Amino acid sequence: MKPAPFHYERPTSLAEALDLLAADGVETKALAGGQSLVPLMNLRLARPDVLVDLDAVAELRGISRSGDQVRIGALTRHEQTATDALVRERLPLLAHAAVHIGHRAIRTRGTLGGSLAHADPAAELPVASLALGAEVDVASARGARTIPIAELFDGPLSTTVADDELIVAVRYPVDAGRRPFGFAELARRHGDFALTVAAVTLSVDGDGGCRAATVALGGIGGSPRLVGPAARALIGTRIDPAAVELAVASVDDAVRPVADLHGSVAYRRAMAALLTRQAIAMARGAR
Repeated sequence: MKPAPFHYERPTSLAEALDLLAADGVETKALAGGQSLVPLMNLRLARPDVLVDLDAVAELRGISRSGDQVRIGALTRHEQTATDALVRERLPLLAHAAVHIGHRAIRTRGTLGGSLAHADPAAELPVASLALGAEVDVASARGARTIPIAELFDGPLSTTVADDELIVAVRYPVDAGRRPFGFAELARRHGDFALTVAAVTLSVDGDGGCRAATVALGGIGGSPRLVGPAARALIGTRIDPAAVELAVASVDDAVRPVADLHGSVAYRRAMAALLTRQAIAMARGAR
């Protein structure tokens, strides 16, 4: 199929892009990598009046470190996230998660900001960003604000970013990024969309005790989410088998999977527990 007719704009500055998104009386969509929006337009599930191509907005690109954070521009491609030296050193979980996205052809077009804005419940980068405690900088013609990643997703393919706002950059704390991490996902085939994703970070002291932990899951409901009870089950322990089983049991108690054509509620619940166990084991082995 082909998309419905639309007007195409290609701004060269962030201010120009934001002015276009602020136009009244028309439905405007921002185009980043196009890996999600273009198929929706071709199926006519999305029918914007105006398409704002962000590719020429240089302000949305770049990876840099500022103090205790790494800032990644919204237009950063998945392939760059997976291979950038600063990301690989300071945010290895994010780089590891990016490698799992589709195939290389997809990764050379898809963007970090686009992935977060699309809010696929089982997408890799939203889950990794949750585990890392990221902050999302958004802007509009009205001004700028920061959204904690845990407050970004509010339903399937839905976020708290307003229609006239644009994700500008994502900031990740370096201290969380350097923690031992685990990442596991289930997909039918290599390169397919993930069905369930788990990401874990651990902070371990010199005696082997767990001082802090995060457990994030995707594909078990309408939005990716942090599972606080599972993380708390690990804190204060040496991440021994009993603590791991308690964390996995906490996941089983906390998740509310939704059945679809890929799996029943029972299947998704079992996969959430299995992938959490695998991610914890990976993080524990990386200490």
